[in-house]
Amino acid sequence: MQKPLVSILIPFKDTEAYLPECIESILQQDYPFWEVLAIDDASSDDSYDLVHRFALKDSRIRLLKNQGSGIIAALRTAYDNCHGELITRMDSDDIMTLDKIGTMVNLLLQKGMGHLAVGQVAYFSHRGISNGYARYEKWLNELTAKGSNYTEIYKECVIPSPCWMAFREDLNRCGAFEPDRYPEDYDLTFRFYENKLECIPCSKVLHHWRDYDDRTSRISEHYAANYFLDIKLHYFLKLDYEANRPLVVWGAGNKGKTIAKRLLAKNISFEWICDNPKKINKDIYGKKLQHFQVLNQLENPQNIITVANEKEQEAIKTFFKGLDRTPMNDYFFFC
Repeated sequence: MQKPLVSILIPFKDTEAYLPECIESILQQDYPFWEVLAIDDASSDDSYDLVHRFALKDSRIRLLKNQGSGIIAALRTAYDNCHGELITRMDSDDIMTLDKIGTMVNLLLQKGMGHLAVGQVAYFSHRGISNGYARYEKWLNELTAKGSNYTEIYKECVIPSPCWMAFREDLNRCGAFEPDRYPEDYDLTFRFYENKLECIPCSKVLHHWRDYDDRTSRISEHYAANYFLDIKLHYFLKLDYEANRPLVVWGAGNKGKTIAKRLLAKNISFEWICDNPKKINKDIYGKKLQHFQVLNQLENPQNIITVANEKEQEAIKTFFKGLDRTPMNDYFFFC
């Protein structure tokens, strides 16, 4: 049986310090039927020449210049020039486990079209991993182990950009890399969700995710908190919002205020609630903050929760459980 070709799309810019480890981890894969589309996004260091030397030694590695500017244009350039039946991404500063490609291929071949292969991840850094990243890794891997990634999609990006694989036809159905919307990985995750690609549970760590100070997700404006909130609200209103039900925003911190501003700008009616005695009855942007017990008086509301404190989130879940309300239908955590 002919094994499918996997196209590995790698945008890169000024990552010469990490590219050798990245490419070596691909060369050592136990699944040999792959091609790399490495796209140089105007590097100012020796990254291009480094990849060129690898390409001279292995014809499966193809090196191109970005036809536009930025990571989305680089992904489009790679996708337009790839030939694989199966598509995956790779970050140029990360490392694959030896069985990553083979494991994901087998998962997709077992399940077929309409599925998305995902894998668990492990952060690494020369300085150690912060508690925030450690919590994110644990949370993400718990979802991936069950294939329940979409159940908390409004909290954070639930599919790591360099650790998924899809059939080309499914990726096309999701719009591939067409939208100019950042963060591009979170946007694609929502489009996987929109098109009902089912995440295949995976109990293996398949990807080692490098953290360092000048990593793109740390320094680029496109990965700032407001971009994440804009994407969350965009897709909530498109996919899960029911205009015939009352809409409620819970929380008056920075995220709650940002969501309230966006809804007011769109002329979408909502109630604004909190459990902070200092803010109840306060007027913000012309909206009066109400006590959360007002929910007992609303008929079948949908709730956007912007409360970040984990203990308070658990209390809110208990509160909704007492009202027989369910997540991803009646309430959505945007934090």
